[in-house]
Amino acid sequence: MSPLPATARLEARDLTLGYDGRPVVEHLSLAVPEGRVTTVIGPNGCGKSTLLRGMARLLRPLGGTVTLDREPLDRLSTRRIAQRLAVLPQGPTAPEGLTVADLVSRGRHPRQRWYQQFSHADEDAVHRALEATGIAELAGTPVDELSGGQRQRAWISMTLVQDTEIVLLDEPTTYLDLAHQVEILELVHRLNRDLGRTVVMVLHDISLAARFSDHIVAMAGGRVVAQGTPEEVVTAELLAEVFGLRAQVVPEPVSGRPHVIPLTRIAAD
Repeated sequence: MSPLPATARLEARDLTLGYDGRPVVEHLSLAVPEGRVTTVIGPNGCGKSTLLRGMARLLRPLGGTVTLDREPLDRLSTRRIAQRLAVLPQGPTAPEGLTVADLVSRGRHPRQRWYQQFSHADEDAVHRALEATGIAELAGTPVDELSGGQRQRAWISMTLVQDTEIVLLDEPTTYLDLAHQVEILELVHRLNRDLGRTVVMVLHDISLAARFSDHIVAMAGGRVVAQGTPEEVVTAELLAEVFGLRAQVVPEPVSGRPHVIPLTRIAAD
């Protein structure tokens, strides 16, 4: 498997996370490759979303640390974190009647001061974000009137307008049909390639994760089981070990990336 980077802007060290004192993620260490798309995969309940929440300081550790630019998150103000790291949680909601432009403009708050009104620079940033995600014509549309794919683009625009170099996305394709899943992941891929964002996301579809990621992290039981390139991680052996799934892994005909053909669940002993 590919080695961990020697240094990383975002890193978990011996991290333990949980709820009501019950660990879900235990003694996990992970260095996020800079300038790459990293995707976390694993079965339900293995701690994927919990890990992302911990790395965004939406959940305080039970043990260990998360560092951002070598500084522990618990020593940084919320504003300083939001100026460096944007996060899109799973299933976000917006107040009724809020327009797309209003939603996206909220991503500028970490860049503003109490004495500073919304500026022309902020307006330009919102417009650029909407252009980058292909929904500029929807700026005046209420968020609750958007389709699922359009809504996800609006939320990604809000994270983009924060102007951070690191973006965390928790299951950005949930509840979307296959065409819209591909649409959103192509957008994420462009944000990485064209704008240089470091992306960490959680996905359930392993074949799509392999297609759109540079680095795959496989989790099971609250721990990292394997990490590396899609070709290194997405194997029949790992699918059996982590998911209890008997499958064939073949090269996808266009990209050559691993593609999973599920066969049958492996019965538990």
